[in-house]
Amino acid sequence: MTRILTIAVLAALTGACTIPTYEADPVSPHQWERRQEAIMRQQAERERLCRITREDDPRKEELCRGVSGASQ
Repeated sequence: MTRILTIAVLAALTGACTIPTYEADPVSPHQWERRQEAIMRQQAERERLCRITREDDPRKEELCRGVSGASQ
């Protein structure tokens, strides 16, 4: 009984990790503009974190992945 319960819990936990998040497409010009501004803010934050992270920091490679002009 305990083994079955353990397997069920593990299946539920790993299954929750694989559910993709759904984000509806914007339908109005205002929503598209807000979406694009959010993307630009996220990219600017990634660039900032890449720029201020020291070279010997183990997170440097992860933070700078995909950032244009980053020396890796």
